[in-house]
Amino acid sequence: MYKKILVPIDVLEDELTKKVIPHVECLARLSNAQVIFFHALPVSSAIINAYSFGFDEFKDHATVQTEQYLHQLMDSINLPHEHVSFSIAFGHPRDEILALADEIKPDLIILGSRRPNISTHLLGSNASGVVRGAKTAVLVIR
Repeated sequence: MYKKILVPIDVLEDELTKKVIPHVECLARLSNAQVIFFHALPVSSAIINAYSFGFDEFKDHATVQTEQYLHQLMDSINLPHEHVSFSIAFGHPRDEILALADEIKPDLIILGSRRPNISTHLLGSNASGVVRGAKTAVLVIR
């Protein structure tokens, strides 16, 4: 049913990620799907990385930590390693998730969301922005 599943995560929201993983594993196993984890870093990290000229030893600390977290996540998930990858971008999470989805054309986007509160109702949340803007199915896990 699904060939490609995009899984945006916030590396600072470990509890949300833990809730999402069982759904990812189950749906990916059922259809032998490719899973792409994704995290968006703030633009300040992009500026630091722009000056690094691609040398890993000069990478921004947040970028290195994010890569380490995503590698650990990939190692811990109960799926074949060749079916799991990750991507990192710089910018606003909602916008970067939608841009990556337009690029890679996943069959499904699975993301976690906290319970809405007054600030998310007034300002909008990343999950609701992805649901509104996505051109594919979105599964929101709470």
